[in-house]
Amino acid sequence: MHKSRWKNRVLGVMMANVLFFVLVDLSIKISQGWYQEGKILIPSERFWKKLKVSEAFWNRHQQRLDHVHNPLMAAAIAAGNDTNVNTIKSIPDILDWLNDTIPEHTCEPDYSVAARVKDYHLLPQRFKDFLLYMRCRTYPMVRNEPDLCREPPFLLLAVKSLVPHFDRRQAIRETWGRAGVVGGRKVVTVFLLGNATATDHFPDLSGMLQREAEMNRDILQWDFRDTFFNLTAKEVLFLEWLSGNCAGARYVFKGDDDVFVNTGHILDYLGGLRRSRSRDLFIGDVITGAAPHRDKKLKYYIPESVFQGSYPPYAGGGGYLYSGEVGLRLHNVSQHVSLYPIDDVYTGMCLQRLGLTPEKHKGFRTFNIDEKYRDNACAYDSLMLVHSRTPQEVIQIWSWIQDPGLNCHAVTKFAG
Repeated sequence: MHKSRWKNRVLGVMMANVLFFVLVDLSIKISQGWYQEGKILIPSERFWKKLKVSEAFWNRHQQRLDHVHNPLMAAAIAAGNDTNVNTIKSIPDILDWLNDTIPEHTCEPDYSVAARVKDYHLLPQRFKDFLLYMRCRTYPMVRNEPDLCREPPFLLLAVKSLVPHFDRRQAIRETWGRAGVVGGRKVVTVFLLGNATATDHFPDLSGMLQREAEMNRDILQWDFRDTFFNLTAKEVLFLEWLSGNCAGARYVFKGDDDVFVNTGHILDYLGGLRRSRSRDLFIGDVITGAAPHRDKKLKYYIPESVFQGSYPPYAGGGGYLYSGEVGLRLHNVSQHVSLYPIDDVYTGMCLQRLGLTPEKHKGFRTFNIDEKYRDNACAYDSLMLVHSRTPQEVIQIWSWIQDPGLNCHAVTKFAG
């Protein structure tokens, strides 16, 4: 009798563990985007498979984040279910992967990456710097304008800039980024800056920036090194600011400081959206089917030791438009996605986690328009964004489309 009870108890524990593993795998699939709001995606591969730790550093770190933020694992720990937790930790292939004791959001350099990335010492310095501080996503704020959104704006224009780009910021203020009430709707503009350091051969412009900030009250600055690979840090810092200081913004445009934006056209487009359509809005010049560049000479080069796989659909970082609600959801999900060296790809990764796909809109031209149309005002009148333009060109184009005598109704749409 006692033997029978003992066998039943063992069998029950085994079945509970099997069920737990299935549920853990299911929750990981949900976090990886297999399930979207309102529908179920049928996987094309076997549902149950043993977890294999990736050889690429970013993928491996993301796998660990998926594990750490797995709701079932968290529930097991909270309930004191050491049996299930220890069973997973006992799998040999992931033992070392789980024994990472470095705090997730630490801003101290993580020197262990030198041993965890097989060709670390052969990588360009920009990769070494990124990997050392990949966990850091909370930098001190140097300049803030917490009252900018006291009255929630209809449209928030968030512009990535660098400290020395005074002329670009001023051209934007005088043209498409002019804050105030535009067409009956409140528009707020902010410029997103990091630090221009002597390490990157920038002169000391702090006094000039201080004067600019006092005059315009539109600069947000954080204490981090403003480099290409740190644009992702700038992205998550802005999302944090949005969540804490401008959560009521109806829509957000986020772009570079070398683009021309037809703000009036954007406001007209947004004004015509149905509320149900605007909730999940995310539009731009969307790139699909992309993969990392492996040519070391390219700006967007990513070594195989850092990342393996393809990219999700993403909107080119020159500029894109999304709802304030999507912005708040991006802030939440970004806490569960490892920082990636390319900021627009990173945003695509976050959208994928939300079960959202960015929508391609023909009004966004991040790769310019045909050269023969670049001096024609009507080419810009029908677009939302064109990249890239100098400050002088931005002012000139703005004067064209503000001309009350401009008549483009009879002109063929020819920006393509």
